[in-house]
Formats: sequence, C-alpha cells, structure tokens
Amino acid sequence: MSKGVVKFFNETKGFGFIIESDSSKEYFVHVSGLVDKVKENDEVEFELEEGRKGLNAVNVKLA
Repeated sequence: MSKGVVKFFNETKGFGFIIESDSSKEYFVHVSGLVDKVKENDEVEFELEEGRKGLNAVNVKLA
C-alpha cells in the first residue's frame, strides 16, 4: 500500500487526485476506487492500477 494525501476531490463529479508521500507523484482517483469517503487533505492509503491514462489510485482508504 502506498501512502499519500488527497490534493483535491470533487464529490459532485466523483473524482480527484492524491499526492503520494514518498515520491510526490500525483495520481487520479475515481469514486469507484474509494473504500472510505475522502476529502481534501485527508491522509490515505491506496494501491495503484493501470488505467486508460496511466496509473490510478484504487482501494483508497483513510490512513
């Protein structure tokens, strides 16, 4: 599991971005990849999965 912080999440549109703590890389997250409800600045744990436009955060849960 990777760790990171939610940079942005739009509940209406159902997507956002997470910044990984170790690398500072930014990953897309879709509402379908959430385990817990998240909001900006939440600390989260997540896995990465190849998506249509690169790696996506999946199985995202609060740390």
